[in-house]
Amino acid sequence: MFFLMICTHNEGAETANLRDELRPQHRDWVASGGNGLAVVLTGSALWDDAGQGIGNFGILQAENEANARAFAHGDPFAKGGVVRDITLTRLADTFRAERITPLTAG
Repeated sequence: MFFLMICTHNEGAETANLRDELRPQHRDWVASGGNGLAVVLTGSALWDDAGQGIGNFGILQAENEANARAFAHGDPFAKGGVVRDITLTRLADTFRAERITPLTAG
C-alpha cells in the first residue's frame, strides 16, 4: 500500500532549532524506513513563502496503515516535538511507484 504523509511542524525559532538538532536522526530514520516499517519513496521539507520550514512530506510504501502510522509517529521529528500534526492518506492501488527511486536504503 502507498500513503501520502504530511507532517505539519510547530512554529517558531525553538522548533527551527530543534529541527536542525534532530535532522541527522530524522534522516537515519528515513533511510532505515523506520527500522523496516515502511519504504520511503520520496519526501522533502515544506516551506512557506519566506523559505521557512513548516513541515515535511513523504510518499511511503507500507504493508498496512498501522505500519505507515508507526513510521510517521516514530520519526525523531514527531517524537522530539517538531511535528504538530500528521496526516496519512492512502494512494490509489494504481500509483506508479516504479517511477521513483526510493530514499530508504535497500
